[in-house]
Parts: sequence; C-alpha cells; structure tokens
Amino acid sequence: MIPLKDMITPVQDMTTIHTSLKEALEIMKQNGWNLLPVTDEGDNLVGVFTRSSLYRMIMDKRDLETSIEEYIKKKVSTLPITATYEEVEGIVRTSRVGTGVVVDHGERVMGLFTKTDMVLSLLKATNTLKEQLETVLTHSTIGVMMTDEFERVIYSNERVCKMLGISTSELHSAELLTVLPEIGQAIKHTDTIQPIKLDRLKAVLTMISYQNERNRVGHIFLFQDLSEVESIAQELESVKSLKLSLQTAIDHAYDGIMMTDEKQCIQMVSPSLLELFQMEQKDILFKKADNVFPQFRLSKVYESETAEVSDFKETNGIKYIVHRIPILQDGKVVGAIGKIMYRQLNEVSELFKKLQKAENKANYYHSQYQKAESAKFTWDHIISKDPYMEKLKKSAVKAAKGRSTILIRGESGTGKELFAHAVHNSSARKEGKFVVVNCAAIPEDLLESEFFGYEDGAFTGARNKGKIGKFDLANGGTLFLDEIGDMSLNLQAKLLRVLQEREFYRVGGTKRIQVDVRIIAATNRNLEEMVKEGTFREDLYYRLNVISFHIPPLRERVGDIHLLIGKMLTELNAALNTSITGMEPQASAILETYQWPGNVRELRNVLERAMTFAEHGRVQLEDLPEYMVGVRREKYIPTYLPDEKMAESAERNAIENALEKTKGNKAKAARILGISRSGLYEKIKKYQLVK
Repeated sequence: MIPLKDMITPVQDMTTIHTSLKEALEIMKQNGWNLLPVTDEGDNLVGVFTRSSLYRMIMDKRDLETSIEEYIKKKVSTLPITATYEEVEGIVRTSRVGTGVVVDHGERVMGLFTKTDMVLSLLKATNTLKEQLETVLTHSTIGVMMTDEFERVIYSNERVCKMLGISTSELHSAELLTVLPEIGQAIKHTDTIQPIKLDRLKAVLTMISYQNERNRVGHIFLFQDLSEVESIAQELESVKSLKLSLQTAIDHAYDGIMMTDEKQCIQMVSPSLLELFQMEQKDILFKKADNVFPQFRLSKVYESETAEVSDFKETNGIKYIVHRIPILQDGKVVGAIGKIMYRQLNEVSELFKKLQKAENKANYYHSQYQKAESAKFTWDHIISKDPYMEKLKKSAVKAAKGRSTILIRGESGTGKELFAHAVHNSSARKEGKFVVVNCAAIPEDLLESEFFGYEDGAFTGARNKGKIGKFDLANGGTLFLDEIGDMSLNLQAKLLRVLQEREFYRVGGTKRIQVDVRIIAATNRNLEEMVKEGTFREDLYYRLNVISFHIPPLRERVGDIHLLIGKMLTELNAALNTSITGMEPQASAILETYQWPGNVRELRNVLERAMTFAEHGRVQLEDLPEYMVGVRREKYIPTYLPDEKMAESAERNAIENALEKTKGNKAKAARILGISRSGLYEKIKKYQLVK
C-alpha cells in the first residue's frame, strides 16, 4: 500500500513560539491549514497552534503583533513517519481530529497529514491501478466481458470482441443472451458455472459472479482461446510422432547410425552399431561422441559444417567407413549424424554411387525450380534509345531500391513484365523469389486459393496436405500481379488486407500467416475509370499507385522499331535455326509505319512469321502478314469512326483484319495480333465488333 511519506503535506516554513498572531494567520490562510506545528530552533515539535487557539486570541482582543506562545497546545498526538498504512487507517477511522503532525524518530516535524491527503492519495493509486488493469486486459490473450445485474454488457476487451466478431461499440450495453444465447440456462440456475467449451468460438468459458455497490449480482466472463492451445498440442504430437518414426528408422537401419545434439552428446544409436562395436546402449547414450568413439571424429563436422566420408577403418577384422553429416538449422550446426557402413561394403558403394546420382538429379530439378521462380530479365534486356524510355528506366532503378509498391501501366505487349523482372533484379530482394500471377488467366473461383493457398480438406478436390499460395512462395521476394485490373472486387478486398496488414489466412484455415512480400502490379486497363464505375476499389487503387510508371506504346517511339528488329533478328535466328541477314527496304518501311496495336509482342510475332517464310536470306514484303500488306493496306490510311483517335482506329482495323483472316477464330486472331485471348475479348468489346 501507499507509504505515509507519500501522503503527507510538507511544511516549508516552521512556526516557533515567537511567531506573531499576524504571521500565524497569514500562514494558515495561505495554506488552508487548521493547525500549525510549533517547533524550537532544532525543528523539534513543542506544540501546535490550532484554529481554536486563533479564535481565543481574537476573542481576547490580542494585538496582531502579539506572540502566540501563551496559546500553544503542548499536548499533541503525533504520527511517526514510519507508521504502516494499516496503522494510519486505524487512526483515521477513530480520530475526531482532521489533521495530524508527522514526525521522525527524533521528534522533528516532517509534515502534516489530513484525511483529505489520504483520500487524494487513494484516488491517485486507484486511477493508476485502473490504468494498469486496463492495459493488462487490452493486451491479454484471454477475452474478458462484464455484465451488470440486468445482464447487460458493461465492459469488454478487444480480444473478446474479435472472438465474437462484434465491435466494441456494438457489444457495449448489448443483452448478454443476444450475444451468447448458449449460456442462458447456465446463468439462470447458479451464480457460478464450471468452465464450459464453446464450439462456436473455439474457446472455454468461465463465469464469475460479483456484487456491485448496490449489492446487486453481476457476472464476469473469461474466454480462453483454444485455437492456440490446440495448435501447440498438435505441434507437440507431431514432434512425438516424428521422434518415434525417426527412432524406428534408426532401429531398423541396415548399417550403424548415431545421432548427436548441438553439445555433441549422443541422443540416438542403432542396434547394428552397438552390435559392430559390442557395446550396450546405456554405456554410450548422452555421452560425448568423441569420448566414446574417438575414431569417428564426429566433432569435425561441427567446425567444417560440411558432410564428409572417412577412409577405411577396421574393428575386429571388419572394415567400415564413417559418413559424417552435419544437421544445420538457420546456418548453425545443431547436431550431427554418424553413418557407419560395414555390411557388404562393395554393394553399399554401388548403392552410394546411385544415391549420389539421385541427389544430383534432385539438385538439378531443384535448381530448375528455383530458376522458374526467379526474375530472368535485367535493364539490359529492355532495348530502347527513346529519351522518355531512358528516363523511365533511370526512375525505375531508383524505385527498385526501396520497398514501395510499384504499378506499371501500358498497353498490352509494351514490356510491362520485363520492367517488373528488371525492378526485382536491381532490388535488395534479388536473391529472393520472383513469383508471377496473371490475374486474367486464372479462373476467379481459383484465384483466391492460388494467392493464399488452402488447408487440407478446404474444398472438394483439394490436395490431402493442402497447398501453399503465391504469397507464401514469394515470401522475402517479389510478387508480380499482372493484369491487376481483371481481379474481382471480392479478391480485391482480400488483397488490400494483405497489403495493409502483411498477413492472411489460407482458404479453410484459421492460422494467421505473416509475409514479407513486395508487390509489383501491371495493367493495361484505365484504373481511374474503373474506380469511377465501381469495378475497382478506390482504396486498393491508392495502395497500389504509390510509384507508377507508364510504358509508352511502340507507335510513340518509332525510333526503337529498327533497334528492336536488329536485336530480334539475332535472337530468332538462333531459336528458329534460320539465317536471315536483314530486311528489304519496302518491308522495313511497312514495319516502321505500322501502328502496332500489339506493340513489341506483335512485332516479335510478325518477325518470327516473316523469318519462317523468308526464302531469300532477307525478309521481303510478301513475307509479312496479309493484314499488314493486303488490300486494306493499299489505302494505308484507315477510315476513322467519329471521335476515334488515329491509334484506336489502326488498332480496330488490325483486329478486324485478323478476325477476317481467321474466319472469326479468336484464339488464332490473338496469336496473329500478339496479344492474349482475354486481351482480344476486351478489344472486341471496346470497339463493339461482336456481330
């Protein structure tokens, strides 16, 4: 409890027997005291001058300069500064005096103590205790809810609100039975209930009754979340099962196996090893490996952190070799395995060679898998001499150094994905994975499970062991969301939560997954218009549009066409096994004046087709697609629809030509145009080409 020294009012100016009535009156008035402690020159208490003493002097018509000596009360009850709270409380309860003098062990005055001091100190302590209690309840893993005598909720912490799925404002003053109808019968028959399990909340509920200041009965409910407990229990069971499986494997191992911990003490040993060295398990368990088997030199791998095989050794005429394998965790050796091979060593040697081949094969496939989830392109792969593109690349290099979300905009085929690859490869996350998700290519009902993964049995057809999602896969690296404008509103909301909280739940799961992923998004859609139409969330738009880059279409950087043709000819010659040395001027002129609605992708497709059909070592005019050089091309300048821009008209004419050429086959038309099928559908809808 509060010590007395923290409750007293200190006395700054001491009153003596020579103090005048006027001085005493001023001190009492200034401090609002009912008495003044009177001391000698050594600050020792000699008496008190009270308010009644003051009244007597006035009644006696004493002059203001008169000394108070004759009116001092000599017999005074004092409080020692060392008095306990319980002693002070007893004195306050029985004393009729409102103020007491506090002294030390030498009777020197330390200050005054009033009942008001005690009340204020208790109020301050109560408020402090209340704040501490509220802090504990706010950060507690236990949900707490309190009701009054009318079974209305008067308090709830954040934990219970999350468990019930109700906000604090909604829960406050709510009827208990509307929130927890399943405990209605329990509280009607008793003031306390035994802990009961609530399957709906995955929690155990404990109820405690209390009496308020009106002696009415209210209730306190404590909710213990079972999900964390069940998760820990499940992990313990998994560890026990794993240990049992490991022990079984060691017991039935063909050759001798020994396992040590981080202190190099033996934890497991196989019967075949004991048989070889004619030892008992109790003689070697939990002892230093080098002390029991110095010839194994198992401590070497704790220093080298590398697996190694010993030379031939011999015991009792039996030759054997030791395979020393370190157990690494987070780059630190936490144990080692000693594998002693001695039975049919020649056969084992052959098996070992096969094992090495299998390991090499597995490593190869693993490296190929790593490459599949890595960025392939750098800034050197983005060919351009356009001043705007050069400036754009420099800005993107600066942006790559940070952690901010990047939005890459531009028409289909302009190279948005190349930019995303290059940003990742020039960032601090370049050693991490680069995971690509095409939001337009994955069906909407599968997009959520692709993003976040799913737990075992989350839905019909799900894998038995569940599956991790793209966010899991990209943890520590970059996630590239292509065609972000084609994402459904429902998934947009979930993506926004991941971007804000850096956490998510798997489909069908209850465990919160924390991730550290940088987002790069790309789209050829007008997101601003989509926000206005309500097909794209405004809050997600602002979350993605932190740093935005717009890649200009190929028709706006005509100077790059010749540069790109030269680069592509070299690459396609190697890929197609052709020997095309260049292009005829007529063909080159057509390519440089064409509007390229499919941009760089269309240019590459056109070149690939032309090089395949070229028969004279150089690309001729007749090698180009008919929609570029046919009858429609002779007029060259296409007809325009009202209010239609030149680029849009060219794009519309190109799509019409491709559809006419393929007799309406949209998949073939998309390949000719060098755009995705979903992109073609968008263009057909845009230009109202559906008959």
